[in-house]
Amino acid sequence: MRFLVDECTGTSVARWLREQNHEVFSVFEEARGINDDAIIKKAFEENRILITNDKDFGKKVYRERLPHCGIILLRLEDERAVNKIYTIKRLLYAYGEKIADRFVVVTDNGVRFGV
Repeated sequence: MRFLVDECTGTSVARWLREQNHEVFSVFEEARGINDDAIIKKAFEENRILITNDKDFGKKVYRERLPHCGIILLRLEDERAVNKIYTIKRLLYAYGEKIADRFVVVTDNGVRFGV
């Protein structure tokens, strides 16, 4: 799969995804400081699923109707890298075939799918 990992999500997540043989663009490593509009545009143009902790992307998708190829919004109590990786691992295992082109909110208690 192709992912764009937002700056706030961190390099550990990007590194782990690469270790799993996914193609990853890390905002922190490769384009630190770019704004949310540029991030969602880049992810869409490059057919990447965006992984973020920034709930502003919900506004970008639902209010501004910006196109996307999939967004995973992590809303976790424990924001340590190890927990983010564990959460993404479980998500990909259980729902990997269902996340493309969807807005997915992942919390400590479950997963919600939007459009």
